[in-house]
Amino acid sequence: MKKIVILISGRGSNMQAIVQASQSQQWPAQIAAVISNKPDAAGLAYAASQGIPTVVVESKAFPNRESFDAALQQAIDSFQADLVVLAGFMRILTPQFVQYYENRIMNIHPSLLPSFVGLHTHQQALDAGVKFHGATVHFVTAELDHGPIIDQACVRIEHGDTEDTLAQKLLVKEHQIYPRAVRLFVEGKLVVEGNRVIVNGSEADSCAI
Repeated sequence: MKKIVILISGRGSNMQAIVQASQSQQWPAQIAAVISNKPDAAGLAYAASQGIPTVVVESKAFPNRESFDAALQQAIDSFQADLVVLAGFMRILTPQFVQYYENRIMNIHPSLLPSFVGLHTHQQALDAGVKFHGATVHFVTAELDHGPIIDQACVRIEHGDTEDTLAQKLLVKEHQIYPRAVRLFVEGKLVVEGNRVIVNGSEADSCAI
């Protein structure tokens, strides 16, 4: 049985979607822990309500990224994690940390990577005048918002859309593709070849409009 550790900084809506999918679909996996860098992260209460162990490794308590990441790695490894899932974890991780969990650490980014990296992706898409926007689940590498892409979902940008409306439309898609990507990992259906992820037995194209 695979063990999953989820990292959050806030309410953790994607974490909740993954927990619910793992329960309803009876994955051969255990959500071993939810870890936050903020003690007041709302998602910790949800995880505790589901009987999931919670840990706080407060980023403000450490003098630099390296020492924080070392403490975070120790916390993750105490649960013997097979997969680390970033679900609204608002920290830039050091290359050493990412390398340690190579092809075992996932993130979801609110754009169709490699377009619109960084913050304010919905406004970036609106400013660029693109017709479609989306979200990407990918394995994390040392380069910010890059790494082998596991799955993507698309929404059409309509006249009158704003950052808020795009965020709302995309969140629904995120809650579909992130649990699915994690489940594919748990079931051993993801193979990384260079910068590509080969999916065995994948489901329908998430970007079909």
